[in-house]
Amino acid sequence: MVSTIGSASSHKNVLENPDHISKHVLTKGLDAGTAYEILSIDIADVDVGANIGAKLQIDQANADKQIAQAKAEERRAMAVALEQEMRARVVEAEAEVPRAMADAFRQGNMGIMDYYRMKNLQADTAMRDEIAGTGDKADGNPPA
Repeated sequence: MVSTIGSASSHKNVLENPDHISKHVLTKGLDAGTAYEILSIDIADVDVGANIGAKLQIDQANADKQIAQAKAEERRAMAVALEQEMRARVVEAEAEVPRAMADAFRQGNMGIMDYYRMKNLQADTAMRDEIAGTGDKADGNPPA
């Protein structure tokens, strides 16, 4: 009986055709070698229990979801680390600017008027950024 019910594609098939269980039991000859003969099987009630296969699929889907979330978090953390590394490189490069300007002054490639023009351009850019409302502060440095 259990194998007949278990081999059904759905519990609805068993409820619609309970005579299949009787036919299957009778064709197997389960009464052979006993003092009894099975004439028919009456099915009074069929209880549909938990669908273990569906529960396993749900558990697998939840496990897959957690793995995907962990991988996404890992990628996010890597992106944050890369962003911080890039910001550190920008700060490092900005620290080289005064040295390069000092070398340009020493070698005569830049004069004091060039320096003042550059500072004036930085101030103009900062003022335009403030007017445009880009959020950059006017600290004398060009916006990053």
